[in-house]
Amino acid sequence: MAGLRLGPLLRYVDWETGSTATVWVETSRPCTVEVRCADGAGGTAPTFSVAGHHYALVVVDGLTPGSTTAYEVLIGSRRVWPPEDSRLPPSTITTPLAPGATPTAERAAGDDTSSAADGRATGGPADGRTPGGPAGQGGSGSPDAPSGVRVSFGSCRWAAAPGDGNDPVGPDALVTLATRLAADPAAERPDVLLLLGDQVYADETSVATRRRLAARRDLDEPPGTEVADYEEYTYLYDESWRDPEVRWLLSTIPSCAVFDDHDVIDDWNTSAAWQRDLRATPWWHERIVSGLMSYWVYQHLGNLSPAELDADPVYAAVRAAPDGTEVLRRFAAEADAEPTRTRWSYRRVFGRVRLVMVDTRAARVLAEDRRAMLDPQEAAWVRSAVLDDPSSYDHLLIGSSLPWLLPPLIHDVERWNAALCAGVRGSRWARFGEKLRRAADLEHWAAFPDSFDRFTELLREAGSGPDAPATVCVLSGDVHHAYITEPHWPKGRRTPGTDSTPGPRRGPAAGSGTTSGEAPTARILQLTCSPVHNSVPRSIRAGFRFGWSRTGRRIGRALARHGRTGRSPVEWGREGGPWFGNQLMTLTLRGRNAALTLVQATAGAQGAQLEAVLERSLTPEDEAIFGHSTEC
Repeated sequence: MAGLRLGPLLRYVDWETGSTATVWVETSRPCTVEVRCADGAGGTAPTFSVAGHHYALVVVDGLTPGSTTAYEVLIGSRRVWPPEDSRLPPSTITTPLAPGATPTAERAAGDDTSSAADGRATGGPADGRTPGGPAGQGGSGSPDAPSGVRVSFGSCRWAAAPGDGNDPVGPDALVTLATRLAADPAAERPDVLLLLGDQVYADETSVATRRRLAARRDLDEPPGTEVADYEEYTYLYDESWRDPEVRWLLSTIPSCAVFDDHDVIDDWNTSAAWQRDLRATPWWHERIVSGLMSYWVYQHLGNLSPAELDADPVYAAVRAAPDGTEVLRRFAAEADAEPTRTRWSYRRVFGRVRLVMVDTRAARVLAEDRRAMLDPQEAAWVRSAVLDDPSSYDHLLIGSSLPWLLPPLIHDVERWNAALCAGVRGSRWARFGEKLRRAADLEHWAAFPDSFDRFTELLREAGSGPDAPATVCVLSGDVHHAYITEPHWPKGRRTPGTDSTPGPRRGPAAGSGTTSGEAPTARILQLTCSPVHNSVPRSIRAGFRFGWSRTGRRIGRALARHGRTGRSPVEWGREGGPWFGNQLMTLTLRGRNAALTLVQATAGAQGAQLEAVLERSLTPEDEAIFGHSTEC
């Protein structure tokens, strides 16, 4: 008899029609999975098989726009979700109002999950839909408030706490959020959760996972206590998503995800020399193929809309095969060997908010003479995704697992190191630079200077012109602390040319490669939030703080002179932070208004709780969001 192994995860919700969503599950055997909603919506999908595991991505049609409805998961006629003994609230799907629609009095009345809870308790579906909706709809705002969206984001999550309950890195922010929302179903909740990398740690496994690895193979042989193949990757997702509170949270809050290095290995694709060294090992090919296969199954598929899924030839081939393992293995091997054949980046729309999630790992060009964060095809796609139809959005969010703007000293060190590795000071300095690059993890945007400059110019373009959005925010993680920084474009400073990059153009300076004094009209920010559940040594904390200091800036300028790197096209200062701890940021975007909160998970006498350490308006009109002005 087939059962539910993992999930359900609510992944995609259609903000254009408010009537469609996707739900991902893993089952124990081949079967047909049904999602049945209280308002009559639903969908079914047969499972597909990969490496002895069985999955389904169910497209749910017929949802009521501007509502919240409870749902069940069935295999055959047997309900497998929610569990009979669950004390958590019902899993729900919340849809936005269709564009141009006006909230009804019922939808404006506020969230009420009592009918869904009653339905679950009796073992059947809830018998009605629940009013409510995204920020600015239903209980989240007045009926005549402009529709909006709450976007929570973070990265870097160790899934497992020690078995003795004493967690040395502190409470898990995702678990703490789930516990709070489960305890108070009427509490304000995110409309979407952005998981910005390191959702699993393939190279840092827990004690429990190591025991499972040891039961399969000799851990004295490479890759030791790191995962080796697809089966072992499934252990990581089991560990990450089986926690009851997290499982419920991910069944109720839609999520978008992108990988970072630890989803595969620390410092993945740092340099061409790094890649050559890893490819020479006997275990790497299976590791990278399995990493990309498992990412495709567990994370990437859910990022796509139903229309994108229908157009995906790999998805069609995997579903059509009795066993999709070899189809997916070939795809993953080709994606590693020739990254330009695969696009992991994607675009999502949340009303008047556009999200462009950028792959900053697999799309790299590593040859020192052509080194780039994004290959030319990927860069062209990102440019088009950002600049296309600017009048259609009020806020632009760019998800980049790696921060665009770092503390100035760290930025200058990475730019200097890139120049050394490129040979600007000769072969001896180049060899030293490569060793330093790997030892110090110097592989953020600043370590790809041309890409940094072009990306900076793209953001300036996106924030300029008569159709410019109110805000352009780069959302990042990776660095195990949180901070806010805002760039400034000095007048007369030369900007990089973009003539070689196809795609839409905006503004008089677009593609000119000339001196430009035109600063963007939109507010452009780097918002960095990490970790969700991890730690950072005290020495590195001190280094990050020093990176913002005046002395650190002077050292950075000296390194820039030694490396002959020239000046960056922008200057920036710290607008907030650094904050250290397990944390999540949330953007509340309504109309052309924007506000930011930062919460940290703290341990107390009553258990873990989320403590607000920042509430800040990002636009002058945001007093309606917080009820007072906290503009930075």
